[in-house]
Amino acid sequence: MIPSPTPSSTRDWFGQPRGLTVLFLTEMWEKFSFFGMQLLLVFYMTKQLHFTQADASLVFGLYTGGVYLTPIFGGMLADRWLGRRRAVQIGGSLMALGHFALASEALFFPALVLIALGNGLFLPNLPSQVGDLYAKDDPRRGGSYNVYYVGVNLGALLAPFLCGTLGELYGWHVGFGAAGLGMCLGLIIYSMNGRYLPPDQPRKTRQAKAVKLEARLWLPLLLVGLAVVVFRCAYAQSGNTLALWADTHVDRHVLGFLVPVTWVQSLNPFFIFLLTPLVVAGWRRAATRGREPSSPVKMAVGAAGVALSYLLLAFLAADGQTVSALWLTVFFALYTLGELYILPVGLGLFARLAPVGMGGTVIAAWFLASFGGNLLSGVVGRAWEAMGPSGFFLSLAGISATSAAALLALAPMVNRIGR
Repeated sequence: MIPSPTPSSTRDWFGQPRGLTVLFLTEMWEKFSFFGMQLLLVFYMTKQLHFTQADASLVFGLYTGGVYLTPIFGGMLADRWLGRRRAVQIGGSLMALGHFALASEALFFPALVLIALGNGLFLPNLPSQVGDLYAKDDPRRGGSYNVYYVGVNLGALLAPFLCGTLGELYGWHVGFGAAGLGMCLGLIIYSMNGRYLPPDQPRKTRQAKAVKLEARLWLPLLLVGLAVVVFRCAYAQSGNTLALWADTHVDRHVLGFLVPVTWVQSLNPFFIFLLTPLVVAGWRRAATRGREPSSPVKMAVGAAGVALSYLLLAFLAADGQTVSALWLTVFFALYTLGELYILPVGLGLFARLAPVGMGGTVIAAWFLASFGGNLLSGVVGRAWEAMGPSGFFLSLAGISATSAAALLALAPMVNRIGR
Protein backbone atom coordinates (compact mmCIF):
# COMPACT_ATOMS: atom_id res chain seq x y z
CA MET A 1 0.00 0.00 0.00
CA ILE A 2 1.30 3.46 -0.91
CA PRO A 3 1.98 5.49 2.23
CA SER A 4 -0.26 8.47 2.68
CA PRO A 5 1.44 11.85 2.53
CA THR A 6 1.43 13.86 5.71
CA PRO A 7 -0.04 17.37 5.80
CA SER A 8 3.48 18.83 5.76
CA SER A 9 4.67 16.84 2.74
CA THR A 10 2.00 17.63 0.16
CA ARG A 11 0.36 20.73 -1.19
CA ASP A 12 -3.09 21.51 0.06
CA TRP A 13 -6.27 21.92 -1.95
CA PHE A 14 -8.48 24.81 -0.82
CA GLY A 15 -6.45 25.18 2.35
CA GLN A 16 -7.03 21.58 3.44
CA PRO A 17 -5.22 18.26 2.84
CA ARG A 18 -5.94 16.80 -0.59
CA GLY A 19 -7.44 13.73 1.03
CA LEU A 20 -10.26 15.83 2.49
CA THR A 21 -11.31 16.78 -1.04
CA VAL A 22 -11.32 13.09 -2.01
CA LEU A 23 -13.42 12.15 1.04
CA PHE A 24 -15.64 15.21 0.46
CA LEU A 25 -16.43 14.19 -3.14
CA THR A 26 -16.86 10.52 -2.28
CA GLU A 27 -19.30 11.38 0.48
CA MET A 28 -21.07 13.88 -1.76
CA TRP A 29 -21.91 11.24 -4.39
CA GLU A 30 -22.77 8.62 -1.78
CA LYS A 31 -25.24 11.01 -0.16
CA PHE A 32 -26.59 11.93 -3.61
CA SER A 33 -27.45 8.25 -4.08
CA PHE A 34 -28.66 7.73 -0.50
CA PHE A 35 -30.97 10.74 -0.33
CA GLY A 36 -31.95 10.44 -3.98
CA MET A 37 -33.41 7.04 -3.23
CA GLN A 38 -34.80 7.98 0.19
CA LEU A 39 -36.74 11.05 -0.95
CA LEU A 40 -38.57 8.88 -3.50
CA LEU A 41 -39.22 6.03 -1.08
CA VAL A 42 -42.39 7.15 0.71
CA PHE A 43 -44.00 8.32 -2.56
CA TYR A 44 -43.00 5.10 -4.31
CA MET A 45 -44.62 3.03 -1.56
CA THR A 46 -47.87 5.01 -1.40
CA LYS A 47 -48.33 5.81 -5.11
CA GLN A 48 -46.74 2.85 -6.90
CA LEU A 49 -46.91 -0.05 -4.44
CA HIS A 50 -50.18 1.21 -2.87
CA PHE A 51 -49.08 0.93 0.76
CA THR A 52 -51.26 2.69 3.30
CA GLN A 53 -49.74 5.76 4.90
CA ALA A 54 -49.30 3.93 8.22
CA ASP A 55 -47.56 0.95 6.63
CA ALA A 56 -45.36 3.16 4.45
CA SER A 57 -44.32 5.14 7.53
CA LEU A 58 -43.42 1.96 9.38
CA VAL A 59 -41.37 0.58 6.46
CA PHE A 60 -39.67 3.96 6.07
CA GLY A 61 -38.73 3.93 9.75
CA LEU A 62 -37.50 0.33 9.63
CA TYR A 63 -35.34 1.06 6.59
CA THR A 64 -33.90 4.37 7.80
CA GLY A 65 -33.31 2.78 11.18
CA GLY A 66 -31.64 -0.25 9.61
CA VAL A 67 -29.12 1.82 7.67
CA TYR A 68 -27.91 3.19 11.00
CA LEU A 69 -27.89 -0.16 12.81
CA THR A 70 -25.56 -1.97 10.42
CA PRO A 71 -22.65 0.54 10.84
CA ILE A 72 -21.88 -0.79 14.33
CA PHE A 73 -20.96 -4.13 12.71
CA GLY A 74 -19.32 -2.47 9.72
CA GLY A 75 -17.09 -0.39 11.98
CA MET A 76 -15.99 -3.45 13.96
CA LEU A 77 -15.31 -5.46 10.78
CA ALA A 78 -13.14 -2.67 9.39
CA ASP A 79 -11.22 -2.07 12.62
CA ARG A 80 -10.49 -5.77 13.15
CA TRP A 81 -10.25 -7.37 9.71
CA LEU A 82 -11.16 -5.55 6.51
CA GLY A 83 -9.51 -2.17 6.96
CA ARG A 84 -11.31 1.07 6.21
CA ARG A 85 -10.56 1.29 2.50
CA ARG A 86 -11.77 -2.18 1.62
CA ALA A 87 -14.86 -1.71 3.79
CA VAL A 88 -15.76 1.52 1.93
CA GLN A 89 -15.34 -0.15 -1.46
CA ILE A 90 -17.37 -3.26 -0.58
CA GLY A 91 -20.07 -1.20 1.10
CA GLY A 92 -20.42 1.22 -1.79
CA SER A 93 -20.70 -1.65 -4.25
CA LEU A 94 -23.50 -3.26 -2.25
CA MET A 95 -25.37 0.04 -2.07
CA ALA A 96 -25.13 0.58 -5.83
CA LEU A 97 -26.43 -2.94 -6.40
CA GLY A 98 -29.35 -2.26 -4.08
CA HIS A 99 -30.29 0.94 -5.91
CA PHE A 100 -30.30 -0.83 -9.26
CA ALA A 101 -32.33 -3.71 -7.78
CA LEU A 102 -35.14 -1.26 -7.01
CA ALA A 103 -35.89 -1.29 -10.74
CA SER A 104 -37.85 -4.47 -9.99
CA GLU A 105 -40.87 -4.18 -7.71
CA ALA A 106 -40.40 -7.84 -6.74
CA LEU A 107 -36.96 -6.99 -5.31
CA PHE A 108 -38.17 -4.04 -3.22
CA PHE A 109 -37.40 -5.50 0.19
CA PRO A 110 -34.16 -7.33 -0.81
CA ALA A 111 -32.96 -4.06 -2.35
CA LEU A 112 -33.54 -2.21 0.93
CA VAL A 113 -31.56 -4.91 2.75
CA LEU A 114 -28.64 -4.60 0.31
CA ILE A 115 -28.53 -0.82 0.77
CA ALA A 116 -28.65 -1.15 4.55
CA LEU A 117 -25.83 -3.73 4.59
CA GLY A 118 -23.66 -1.69 2.24
CA ASN A 119 -24.24 1.44 4.24
CA GLY A 120 -23.09 -0.41 7.33
CA LEU A 121 -19.63 -0.84 5.83
CA PHE A 122 -19.48 2.56 4.14
CA LEU A 123 -20.92 4.99 6.69
CA PRO A 124 -18.53 4.67 9.67
CA ASN A 125 -15.35 4.07 7.72
CA LEU A 126 -15.27 7.07 5.42
CA PRO A 127 -15.58 9.84 8.08
CA SER A 128 -13.19 8.00 10.41
CA GLN A 129 -10.42 8.84 7.92
CA VAL A 130 -10.93 12.61 8.18
CA GLY A 131 -9.07 13.15 11.45
CA ASP A 132 -6.09 11.06 10.32
CA LEU A 133 -5.38 13.58 7.54
CA TYR A 134 -4.12 16.08 10.13
CA ALA A 135 -1.40 16.24 12.72
CA LYS A 136 -2.79 16.36 16.23
CA ASP A 137 -1.74 19.98 16.66
CA ASP A 138 -3.04 21.11 13.26
CA PRO A 139 -5.43 24.04 13.89
CA ARG A 140 -7.54 23.02 10.88
CA ARG A 141 -8.49 19.71 12.45
CA GLY A 142 -11.28 21.10 14.61
CA GLY A 143 -13.29 22.43 11.67
CA SER A 144 -12.60 19.52 9.33
CA TYR A 145 -15.88 17.75 10.09
CA ASN A 146 -17.85 20.91 9.32
CA VAL A 147 -16.18 21.00 5.89
CA TYR A 148 -16.91 17.31 5.45
CA TYR A 149 -20.55 17.86 6.46
CA VAL A 150 -20.92 20.33 3.60
CA GLY A 151 -19.98 17.51 1.23
CA VAL A 152 -22.70 15.39 2.79
CA ASN A 153 -25.25 18.06 2.05
CA LEU A 154 -24.04 18.97 -1.42
CA GLY A 155 -25.10 15.47 -2.44
CA ALA A 156 -28.38 15.93 -0.60
CA LEU A 157 -28.92 19.23 -2.45
CA LEU A 158 -28.37 17.70 -5.89
CA ALA A 159 -30.52 14.61 -5.24
CA PRO A 160 -33.98 16.22 -5.35
CA PHE A 161 -33.25 18.05 -8.60
CA LEU A 162 -31.88 14.99 -10.41
CA CYS A 163 -33.25 11.83 -8.79
CA GLY A 164 -36.45 13.52 -7.66
CA THR A 165 -37.22 15.10 -11.02
CA LEU A 166 -36.44 11.91 -12.95
CA GLY A 167 -38.54 9.87 -10.54
CA GLU A 168 -41.58 12.14 -10.75
CA LEU A 169 -41.46 12.77 -14.52
CA TYR A 170 -40.14 9.51 -15.96
CA GLY A 171 -40.91 6.90 -13.32
CA TRP A 172 -39.68 6.04 -9.85
CA HIS A 173 -37.33 3.36 -11.21
CA VAL A 174 -35.47 5.92 -13.32
CA GLY A 175 -34.86 8.01 -10.21
CA PHE A 176 -33.56 4.97 -8.34
CA GLY A 177 -31.24 4.17 -11.26
CA ALA A 178 -29.79 7.70 -11.16
CA ALA A 179 -29.08 7.18 -7.46
CA GLY A 180 -27.17 3.99 -8.27
CA LEU A 181 -25.05 5.80 -10.87
CA GLY A 182 -24.15 8.44 -8.29
CA MET A 183 -22.87 5.77 -5.93
CA CYS A 184 -20.73 4.29 -8.70
CA LEU A 185 -19.19 7.69 -9.41
CA GLY A 186 -18.30 8.13 -5.75
CA LEU A 187 -16.58 4.74 -5.70
CA ILE A 188 -14.52 5.64 -8.78
CA ILE A 189 -13.33 8.89 -7.19
CA TYR A 190 -12.39 7.11 -3.96
CA SER A 191 -10.59 4.20 -5.61
CA MET A 192 -8.56 6.35 -8.02
CA ASN A 193 -7.24 8.75 -5.35
CA GLY A 194 -6.09 6.41 -2.60
CA ARG A 195 -2.61 7.98 -2.56
CA TYR A 196 -4.07 11.06 -0.88
CA LEU A 197 -5.77 9.13 1.91
CA PRO A 198 -4.35 7.99 5.25
CA PRO A 199 -3.18 4.35 5.09
CA ASP A 200 -4.93 1.67 7.08
CA GLN A 201 -2.87 0.49 10.01
CA PRO A 202 -1.68 -3.13 9.77
CA ARG A 203 -4.05 -5.49 11.51
CA LYS A 204 -1.61 -6.35 14.30
CA THR A 205 -0.97 -2.67 14.94
CA ARG A 206 -4.69 -1.97 15.14
CA GLN A 207 -5.18 -4.80 17.57
CA ALA A 208 -2.20 -3.73 19.68
CA LYS A 209 -3.38 -0.13 19.91
CA ALA A 210 -7.02 -0.91 20.52
CA VAL A 211 -7.89 -0.34 24.16
CA LYS A 212 -10.93 -1.01 26.21
CA LEU A 213 -13.09 2.03 26.68
CA GLU A 214 -13.49 2.74 30.37
CA ALA A 215 -16.84 3.43 31.98
CA ARG A 216 -15.90 7.12 32.32
CA LEU A 217 -15.98 7.31 28.51
CA TRP A 218 -18.73 4.87 27.62
CA LEU A 219 -21.34 6.18 30.04
CA PRO A 220 -21.36 9.79 28.78
CA LEU A 221 -21.35 8.63 25.16
CA LEU A 222 -24.22 6.25 25.89
CA LEU A 223 -26.29 8.99 27.54
CA VAL A 224 -25.59 11.48 24.76
CA GLY A 225 -26.54 8.79 22.26
CA LEU A 226 -29.87 8.18 24.01
CA ALA A 227 -30.64 11.91 23.94
CA VAL A 228 -29.88 11.93 20.21
CA VAL A 229 -32.22 8.94 19.73
CA VAL A 230 -35.02 11.10 21.12
CA PHE A 231 -34.00 14.02 18.91
CA ARG A 232 -33.85 12.00 15.70
CA CYS A 233 -37.27 10.57 16.39
CA ALA A 234 -38.60 14.06 15.55
CA TYR A 235 -35.83 15.17 13.17
CA ALA A 236 -36.34 12.26 10.75
CA GLN A 237 -39.95 13.25 10.04
CA SER A 238 -38.79 15.73 7.39
CA GLY A 239 -38.53 12.91 4.85
CA ASN A 240 -41.63 11.09 6.07
CA THR A 241 -44.78 12.80 7.41
CA LEU A 242 -43.55 16.32 6.64
CA ALA A 243 -43.06 15.31 2.99
CA LEU A 244 -46.66 14.06 2.82
CA TRP A 245 -47.92 17.31 4.41
CA ALA A 246 -45.92 19.39 1.92
CA ASP A 247 -47.51 17.40 -0.90
CA THR A 248 -51.09 18.17 0.18
CA HIS A 249 -51.07 21.29 2.38
CA VAL A 250 -48.39 23.59 0.94
CA ASP A 251 -48.95 25.89 -2.03
CA ARG A 252 -45.89 25.08 -4.13
CA HIS A 253 -46.68 27.40 -7.04
CA VAL A 254 -43.81 29.79 -7.77
CA LEU A 255 -44.19 32.25 -10.66
CA GLY A 256 -46.86 30.01 -12.17
CA PHE A 257 -44.69 26.88 -11.89
CA LEU A 258 -45.66 23.98 -9.62
CA VAL A 259 -42.52 23.00 -7.74
CA PRO A 260 -42.19 19.18 -7.55
CA VAL A 261 -42.71 18.00 -4.00
CA THR A 262 -39.37 16.16 -4.01
CA TRP A 263 -37.62 19.51 -4.53
CA VAL A 264 -38.79 20.59 -1.09
CA GLN A 265 -36.07 18.36 0.39
CA SER A 266 -33.41 20.57 -1.24
CA LEU A 267 -34.22 23.40 1.19
CA ASN A 268 -32.39 21.64 4.02
CA PRO A 269 -29.01 21.27 2.26
CA PHE A 270 -29.43 24.74 0.71
CA PHE A 271 -29.59 26.30 4.16
CA ILE A 272 -26.67 24.16 5.30
CA PHE A 273 -24.53 25.81 2.62
CA LEU A 274 -25.88 29.23 3.51
CA LEU A 275 -25.61 28.95 7.29
CA THR A 276 -22.51 26.79 7.86
CA PRO A 277 -19.95 29.59 7.22
CA LEU A 278 -21.87 31.92 9.55
CA VAL A 279 -22.14 29.31 12.31
CA VAL A 280 -18.46 28.29 12.10
CA ALA A 281 -17.33 31.93 12.03
CA GLY A 282 -19.44 32.65 15.09
CA TRP A 283 -17.89 29.73 16.98
CA ARG A 284 -14.41 30.87 15.96
CA ARG A 285 -15.02 34.40 17.25
CA ALA A 286 -16.41 32.98 20.50
CA ALA A 287 -13.36 30.72 20.84
CA THR A 288 -10.95 33.66 20.54
CA ARG A 289 -12.75 35.24 23.49
CA GLY A 290 -12.80 31.95 25.42
CA ARG A 291 -16.59 31.75 25.21
CA GLU A 292 -17.20 28.98 22.70
CA PRO A 293 -19.91 26.64 24.02
CA SER A 294 -18.94 23.03 24.69
CA SER A 295 -20.14 20.33 22.32
CA PRO A 296 -23.08 19.14 24.47
CA VAL A 297 -24.28 22.73 24.99
CA LYS A 298 -24.17 23.32 21.22
CA MET A 299 -26.14 20.12 20.73
CA ALA A 300 -28.77 21.20 23.27
CA VAL A 301 -29.16 24.51 21.43
CA GLY A 302 -29.59 22.59 18.19
CA ALA A 303 -32.34 20.36 19.54
CA ALA A 304 -34.13 23.42 20.94
CA GLY A 305 -33.94 25.06 17.51
CA VAL A 306 -35.60 22.07 15.86
CA ALA A 307 -38.29 22.14 18.56
CA LEU A 308 -38.97 25.78 17.67
CA SER A 309 -39.27 24.93 13.97
CA TYR A 310 -41.89 22.25 14.63
CA LEU A 311 -43.75 24.60 16.96
CA LEU A 312 -44.03 27.00 14.02
CA LEU A 313 -45.52 24.25 11.85
CA ALA A 314 -48.02 23.32 14.56
CA PHE A 315 -49.25 26.92 14.59
CA LEU A 316 -49.43 27.14 10.78
CA ALA A 317 -51.30 23.84 10.43
CA ALA A 318 -53.86 24.62 13.13
CA ASP A 319 -56.61 25.83 10.77
CA GLY A 320 -56.09 23.10 8.18
CA GLN A 321 -55.70 25.59 5.34
CA THR A 322 -53.09 25.54 2.57
CA VAL A 323 -49.82 27.12 3.71
CA SER A 324 -47.57 29.36 1.65
CA ALA A 325 -44.26 27.84 0.55
CA LEU A 326 -42.60 30.87 2.15
CA TRP A 327 -43.50 29.56 5.61
CA LEU A 328 -42.11 26.15 4.73
CA THR A 329 -38.88 27.90 3.77
CA VAL A 330 -38.79 29.63 7.16
CA PHE A 331 -39.33 26.26 8.82
CA PHE A 332 -36.36 24.73 7.03
CA ALA A 333 -34.15 27.71 7.92
CA LEU A 334 -34.84 27.17 11.65
CA TYR A 335 -34.71 23.38 11.32
CA THR A 336 -31.35 23.47 9.53
CA LEU A 337 -29.79 25.95 11.95
CA GLY A 338 -30.67 23.55 14.76
CA GLU A 339 -29.26 20.63 12.80
CA LEU A 340 -25.89 22.38 12.36
CA TYR A 341 -25.59 22.72 16.12
CA ILE A 342 -26.22 19.07 16.88
CA LEU A 343 -25.42 16.53 14.14
CA PRO A 344 -21.91 17.51 12.89
CA VAL A 345 -20.99 18.54 16.43
CA GLY A 346 -21.99 15.14 17.79
CA LEU A 347 -20.08 13.33 15.05
CA GLY A 348 -16.97 15.38 15.84
CA LEU A 349 -17.35 14.72 19.57
CA PHE A 350 -17.45 10.95 19.11
CA ALA A 351 -14.54 11.08 16.65
CA ARG A 352 -12.35 13.07 19.07
CA LEU A 353 -13.05 10.68 21.94
CA ALA A 354 -12.32 7.52 19.93
CA PRO A 355 -9.18 5.63 21.06
CA VAL A 356 -6.52 4.87 18.46
CA GLY A 357 -7.50 1.88 16.33
CA MET A 358 -11.20 2.11 17.23
CA GLY A 359 -12.30 5.08 15.13
CA GLY A 360 -14.71 3.11 12.95
CA THR A 361 -16.31 1.37 15.92
CA VAL A 362 -16.85 4.53 17.98
CA ILE A 363 -18.20 6.53 15.05
CA ALA A 364 -20.49 3.59 14.30
CA ALA A 365 -21.76 3.94 17.87
CA TRP A 366 -22.73 7.52 17.02
CA PHE A 367 -24.74 6.27 14.06
CA LEU A 368 -26.34 3.65 16.29
CA ALA A 369 -28.23 6.55 17.88
CA SER A 370 -29.52 7.38 14.42
CA PHE A 371 -30.76 3.80 14.12
CA GLY A 372 -32.81 4.05 17.28
CA GLY A 373 -34.18 7.47 16.44
CA ASN A 374 -35.08 6.67 12.84
CA LEU A 375 -36.69 3.39 13.86
CA LEU A 376 -38.84 5.16 16.44
CA SER A 377 -39.65 7.88 13.92
CA GLY A 378 -41.48 5.30 11.83
CA VAL A 379 -43.53 4.22 14.84
CA VAL A 380 -44.29 7.82 15.80
CA GLY A 381 -45.24 8.59 12.20
CA ARG A 382 -48.09 6.11 12.38
CA ALA A 383 -49.90 8.64 14.63
CA TRP A 384 -49.97 11.22 11.81
CA GLU A 385 -53.52 10.59 10.64
CA ALA A 386 -54.93 10.09 14.14
CA MET A 387 -53.43 13.29 15.60
CA GLY A 388 -53.73 15.53 12.56
CA PRO A 389 -50.95 17.81 11.32
CA SER A 390 -51.12 20.46 14.05
CA GLY A 391 -51.21 18.02 16.97
CA PHE A 392 -48.54 15.84 15.41
CA PHE A 393 -46.13 18.74 14.83
CA LEU A 394 -46.74 19.93 18.39
CA SER A 395 -45.75 16.49 19.68
CA LEU A 396 -42.54 16.67 17.60
CA ALA A 397 -41.74 20.01 19.20
CA GLY A 398 -42.15 18.42 22.62
CA ILE A 399 -39.92 15.47 21.69
CA SER A 400 -37.15 17.78 20.46
CA ALA A 401 -37.40 19.98 23.56
CA THR A 402 -37.04 16.90 25.77
CA SER A 403 -33.82 15.99 23.95
CA ALA A 404 -32.51 19.56 24.40
CA ALA A 405 -33.12 19.42 28.15
CA ALA A 406 -31.36 16.05 28.43
CA LEU A 407 -28.29 17.23 26.50
CA LEU A 408 -28.01 20.36 28.62
CA ALA A 409 -28.17 18.25 31.78
CA LEU A 410 -25.41 15.98 30.45
CA ALA A 411 -23.05 18.85 29.60
CA PRO A 412 -21.05 18.83 32.89
CA MET A 413 -20.42 15.07 32.67
CA VAL A 414 -19.29 15.22 29.04
CA ASN A 415 -17.12 18.27 29.58
CA ARG A 416 -15.08 16.38 32.16
CA ILE A 417 -13.83 13.97 29.48
CA GLY A 418 -13.62 16.30 26.49
CA ARG A 419 -15.43 19.22 24.91
